[in-house]
Amino acid sequence: MKRINLIIIGFGTVGRGLAEIIKTNGDIVKDRFGLDIRLVGIADLRGSMIDPDGLDIDDALEWKCEISQIDSIALIKGGKYDLMVETTPSDVKTGEPAFTHIKEALNQSKHVVTSNKGPIALYYRELIELAEKSGGTFKFEASVGGAMPIINLIRDNLVGNKILGVRGIFNGTCNYILTRMAEEGLPYDYVLSEAQSLGIAEADPSYDVDGIDTAEKLTILANAVLGMNLEYNDVAVEGIRRITPDTLKLALDKGYVVKLIGEAKDGVIEVAPRLVPRDHPFALMRGTLNIAQINTDLSGPITVMGRGAGAIEAASAIFSDIISIYR
Repeated sequence: MKRINLIIIGFGTVGRGLAEIIKTNGDIVKDRFGLDIRLVGIADLRGSMIDPDGLDIDDALEWKCEISQIDSIALIKGGKYDLMVETTPSDVKTGEPAFTHIKEALNQSKHVVTSNKGPIALYYRELIELAEKSGGTFKFEASVGGAMPIINLIRDNLVGNKILGVRGIFNGTCNYILTRMAEEGLPYDYVLSEAQSLGIAEADPSYDVDGIDTAEKLTILANAVLGMNLEYNDVAVEGIRRITPDTLKLALDKGYVVKLIGEAKDGVIEVAPRLVPRDHPFALMRGTLNIAQINTDLSGPITVMGRGAGAIEAASAIFSDIISIYR
């Protein structure tokens, strides 16, 4: 049995979701892969909880463990762990604090798994080179598709293919809004308010509805699997604020639906509302579902879909990345 000492930096919805998964599925991983995953440290703005023998996860979820004033950087530099999971909120402008957290862990040759898009969209090449130099492994499946597998699918199962391009629906909030507007003839502001009340959209929805989230994800994909060397600021982005019920009805009358599509190919990334034929797989995606089409030279188009949002969905991708490092 191999023991893995793990720390989580950022104990919000995704970090807590991972703790829940370790609690519920830890025995499955022990039986299948001989891996004993111990959560030995947690840090966020409230402080930290540390136990070299492994925290009681139920107590940790309630913040009932002994609270230390050791901050995230001190916990990372302490080095008494094998793998760091970084799940702090994403900052598209600076990539911080996740960028510093990831660098500090990799500089100590630790493995790193993250769901945080900001630092990867801004500093992908630097982080990959640091991981290669240090000997640590850096994985980030959860940063793009949530529970929808795409990065590891391309790297592992399509490794012999040339990836010609990737396009798809990568933001569940936008897809929910456009679906409701089209099906019910409802105005944008009404559906946005509805999505906010359901917890699908944030109080400040600009990150989603202005296409920023999709642009970050496409930048990561372009660099990680298409061999591009782009930053988020290189992406041409248009969101969905200007879409009206009349626009959607006109599209339906002509046999189309409107979806926010992100596409990366030929060295270019674009994010914008696009007309999609009603019989196309993308048109069938309702609610918060995500979908991506990977175009390859040998295997043709490969289509994957799944839930792209949610704490457990993102945490499940992190959990899979952790297992893949050690199995």
